[in-house]
Amino acid sequence: MNWNAFSSRRRSARGPLAHRVVQAGWRWVQRRGAVTAEQPGGHRFGAIGHGTKLTFPQGTVFGAPWIRLGAHCIIGEQVTLTAGLMPDLDLGPDPILTIGHGVVIGRGSHVIADTTVRIGGDVYMGPYVYITSTNHSYDDPHEPIGKQWPRMEPVEIGSGCWIGTGAVILPGARIGRNVVVAAGAVVRGEVPDHAVVAGAPARVVRTWDAEAGWQPPLRTPAPQPIPSDITPEQLLALAELEEGA
Repeated sequence: MNWNAFSSRRRSARGPLAHRVVQAGWRWVQRRGAVTAEQPGGHRFGAIGHGTKLTFPQGTVFGAPWIRLGAHCIIGEQVTLTAGLMPDLDLGPDPILTIGHGVVIGRGSHVIADTTVRIGGDVYMGPYVYITSTNHSYDDPHEPIGKQWPRMEPVEIGSGCWIGTGAVILPGARIGRNVVVAAGAVVRGEVPDHAVVAGAPARVVRTWDAEAGWQPPLRTPAPQPIPSDITPEQLLALAELEEGA
């Protein structure tokens, strides 16, 4: 066995150093590759609000002049945002894809706006959500489906919604305010405010109104609000204690 203690130590020292260099280099690339209002990365968005960031690496982005992003949005890695059927089209004077303030889109998600898609403020999405205003048509049984002209219908998602991992929002969907879309749900049609939908196709499994509250009743206790006299510094200290536990 040809073994040299000195060379082994030298190799083991080089390994952590190379790891740190690669990690630091990747963090630098992520910072420099992020798209913001100050650093648009060649995209000419119709609007991109203050504090909004498209993290690096981005997915496919085209039709940027017809995409409007609100302030303080977080667009995860490999998220696709498109306006129009293909790049380099003139889509007219109005926006096609509008995303409100404070929206979070999880990594690997797709928002495909061949016609109007509007997403309200403070909508949170898990990873790999698929939202599209276009569906394939298959009217002609002799023509390949991919060659038949698609059907398009506007999509609207109200403010304050939570859309779970892997959910699919189909053309024509109109989702109300503060709706929970369960992971893996396939949504089409209209969903009322303050509802929970699940399944494929999605159906309403829970609703809320001011008199009856949630029906069926929630199975978990309501979260306790943070006491008003707790300071941000105390919350940070508590978080540090939990991490060290």
